[in-house]
Amino acid sequence: MQTLLLILSLCVWGCHCNARTTPRVHLSYKELLETKTIRPFSFSFNTSDYRILHMDQDQGRLYLGSREYLVSLDMQNVNKEPLIIHWPATAQRKGECKLTGKGGQGECANFVRLIEPWNRTHLYTCGTGAYKPICTFINRGWRAEEYLFRLVPGYVDSGKGKSPYDPRQENAAALINGNLYAGVHVDFMGTDPAIFRTLGDRPAVRTEQYDSRWLNEPVFIKIQKIPDSAEKNDDKLYFFFREKSLDASGGSAPSVLARVGRVCLNDDGGQRSLVNKWTTFLKARLVCSVIGADGVETYFDELRDVFIQRTHDERNPIVYAVFSTAGSVFKGSAVCVYSMADIRNVFNGPFSHKHGHNYQWTPYTGKIPYPRPGTCPGGTFTPDLHTTKAFSDEAVNFVRAHPLMYQPIYPIHKRPLVVRTGVDYRFTTIAVDLVDAVDGRYEVLFLGTDRGTVQKVIVLPKDISTTEELILEEVEIFKVQNQHFLFLSCGLQQQLYVSSERGLTQVSLHRCAVYGKACSDCCLARDPYCAWDGEHCSAFTPATKRRSRRQDIKHGDPLRQCRGFNAKDLECGPSLTLSFGVEGSSAFLECQPRSPQASVKWLYQKDGKRKPHQQNYCCFMLNISYSILIFSTPMTAV
Repeated sequence: MQTLLLILSLCVWGCHCNARTTPRVHLSYKELLETKTIRPFSFSFNTSDYRILHMDQDQGRLYLGSREYLVSLDMQNVNKEPLIIHWPATAQRKGECKLTGKGGQGECANFVRLIEPWNRTHLYTCGTGAYKPICTFINRGWRAEEYLFRLVPGYVDSGKGKSPYDPRQENAAALINGNLYAGVHVDFMGTDPAIFRTLGDRPAVRTEQYDSRWLNEPVFIKIQKIPDSAEKNDDKLYFFFREKSLDASGGSAPSVLARVGRVCLNDDGGQRSLVNKWTTFLKARLVCSVIGADGVETYFDELRDVFIQRTHDERNPIVYAVFSTAGSVFKGSAVCVYSMADIRNVFNGPFSHKHGHNYQWTPYTGKIPYPRPGTCPGGTFTPDLHTTKAFSDEAVNFVRAHPLMYQPIYPIHKRPLVVRTGVDYRFTTIAVDLVDAVDGRYEVLFLGTDRGTVQKVIVLPKDISTTEELILEEVEIFKVQNQHFLFLSCGLQQQLYVSSERGLTQVSLHRCAVYGKACSDCCLARDPYCAWDGEHCSAFTPATKRRSRRQDIKHGDPLRQCRGFNAKDLECGPSLTLSFGVEGSSAFLECQPRSPQASVKWLYQKDGKRKPHQQNYCCFMLNISYSILIFSTPMTAV
């Protein structure tokens, strides 16, 4: 009898097939609960809008702001002894709010919109105050073991310029050196948006009022202090937002543009012009686009979220941004990644200027005043000027008329890291975790969608110009889907905190067991959080001894890590399982769905031949199973 060699061969598909938009594992809310890797938290009180999250890594506490409540939670277990503050608007204020015509959708309440650390023992918090923003302090104590969390009695401050009036308006804020910087609407009607500085020992300053060249119906996303050099006087505040385009009415111009702006932290306004206004305010366009086969560039203009990943150099963090398409005809979203070097180069480049009979944007070619607009006083290039009030009128007036840079900011490699088109959802939020694996360090993206799910995505380099994107999992975080918003935060304890309209959920960053019970299952998952420990697919720790861990993120080749047959000359890539049979006997070739990134091909090889027969015995675009079962049926491929 001749021996028939059956080889199960796996093809891992790259970015050019629809497998890249299919998650390796999809878990419904019920299935996710069954994994025991999440902890839902919600009040028994009548509240909603769990929007504001602030992590205190020192005390291991997570501060949560919602409608009329503030909560201090244990970051290890959000359901462990939560500390709760009830902070409602007064009955009188609620009544006054309703008299103005508000309150039809429950807006006449105090929605918490800011929680920032003031010092080691206190937090500063602000809320909408039923359309009259208010702020106060919270005493959190020296140590988490004190279980102290209460409002400072008798202290209430105006929240104007710190918190929005309308709870539906987005805001961004950061408390830096005792000064509060906020991107917020500062009036009852919501018609006066501004980048505001309040509190502290510096004078209150803001952006120019009612000047669409500075801000044109903006939606504020993120504010972050980023040093520019070793000189502290060069420190700048970067703010990310989207705004209505000034050219939106003209032809094919986009209606919305993504922006990054900046001001100097030590900007105190002008002496005669721009008094109590920023004299260093500049902004530039963030571009996230793809170029089609026809050469047409498609833009994702609606900035939705920004995550700033710190590096060893505090001056050069990595900026991850989520975009979606602004129109309704084409639905898509993308993630683009930017370097601070590229951002600074644009701010050091030409200014935009409207010129000519068509009044079009052109680079400004005239004389640039000293100090160069956007330069900080007392910094590297202006050691002789110690305050912006010493800036020349020419320099201040130039900034007022030319706040926009001419060149846009393109992402690293001039292309998105992740793109989604032709799907029924858009990305809305992002958090990024850097994970150490056996074969290197990887960036894992957690992407919230507008249908209330979170995708865990890893992007791997294939060669110099292409990448391979893998959706490791997609999970339904909340029982009720179609949430209005998701807010993601990664903690040091390998936990993801997801908040929404209805509640907060603590989610483990990994669920290794769901990938399967075999070494090959675990290896093919290519999840840097997981490795085969000899018996199970379990959480990977870099400190584990090499011989007891099996992991291959770059290639996902189980032959290198697990038992199998290395048929290198197979056209479809690495072989997975080797089985011998006798010609004339029967075998069932099982093809059960498990990995969307794989195809299945059964080949046969007769005894004495060096290569397997290249004719497919069966080939399914299905997920892969790793065992062969023998049945008393004719030799067939099922």
